[in-house]
Amino acid sequence: MKVIASSLRKGNIVEFEGKLYAVLNAESFHPGKGTPTTQVDMRRISDGVEDREHQSLYQDSDGFHFMNTETYDQVTLPADIIGNQAAYLQPEMKVMLSVHEGVPVSIELPQKATLEVVETEPSVKGQTAASSYKPALLSNGVRTMVPPFVGPGTKIVVMTADGSYVERAKD
Repeated sequence: MKVIASSLRKGNIVEFEGKLYAVLNAESFHPGKGTPTTQVDMRRISDGVEDREHQSLYQDSDGFHFMNTETYDQVTLPADIIGNQAAYLQPEMKVMLSVHEGVPVSIELPQKATLEVVETEPSVKGQTAASSYKPALLSNGVRTMVPPFVGPGTKIVVMTADGSYVERAKD
C-alpha cells in the first residue's frame, strides 16, 4: 500500500526499498512559496514485525511497562522509544506495540486522550468564540489552546499527536 509522506506519524512502520523502517519523527514543512516537504527520521528494523495490543501499566527508572492483553506477558520500553508521547500515556491505556523477536521497536498511542484542564486564563467578555482560543495547562503538564468556555477542572479530549483540543469530554 502506498502512503503520502505527510501522513506518516511517529511509530508507523514503513517498507522502503524492501526493508522495514520505524518512523522516529515526521515533520511537514509548508513554505509560503515552493513545494511542501516532509522530513522523516527512520530507523531500520529487521523483518518479522508484529503489531500487538498492550496495556500501559506503570513507569519506573527502567522505562515504561506494558502487558500483552492476550498472553499477559510484560515488556519494558525505554523512554527514548516513547519520546514526547509519554505525556499522553495513561495507566491502563491500550496501545499498539510493534514487536520484533520479542523486543518492542515502536509504539502507537490512541489518536485521542481525555485529560483535565488544571489551569487556564479567565475568558474576557466580548471575545468571539469562533476565533479566540486561550492557553491552558493540562493534567499531564502539556500546554494547549482551548475555547473560552473551558475552565479549570473541565475534562477535554485532545489529539495525542500534537495536543490540540478536540472537544469537551462526555462523562
